[in-house]
Amino acid sequence: MEDADVKERPVAAIEGSLSDLVRRGEPLDQNCPSREILRHLTSRWGVLVLMALEEGSMRFSDLRRRVDGVSEKMLAQTLQTLEADGILDRHSRPVVPPHVDYTLTPLGREAAHQVRVFADWVADNTGRILQARAKRAELQD
Repeated sequence: MEDADVKERPVAAIEGSLSDLVRRGEPLDQNCPSREILRHLTSRWGVLVLMALEEGSMRFSDLRRRVDGVSEKMLAQTLQTLEADGILDRHSRPVVPPHVDYTLTPLGREAAHQVRVFADWVADNTGRILQARAKRAELQD
């Protein structure tokens, strides 16, 4: 799909055809707009933020503690990106000190569910994957 083709078609036509694009393998095309969204949702911190927020609304500091190892900068960038994509909402309360909550949108809850299924598969198969990795390392030695 070319960028010019996307720009000439009405947004509703593009949105209506996205599932058709996925079925045809268009995300494999470097010009497919789904690639950027896929990158956001499947980034290391994107996946973990989605999983954490699946548990419920959280403040920034709570998310930072829950998603162990994420830097303040990376968490802020990830939250901004997911908010821009319509995956989460940022709710600011006018109190001192400022109180900001992050919550998944309905679209975000759908994405979080899909990510959770994949993460569960990884967790369930970590042993097998580690065994395969060890076997491969042995063969290379």
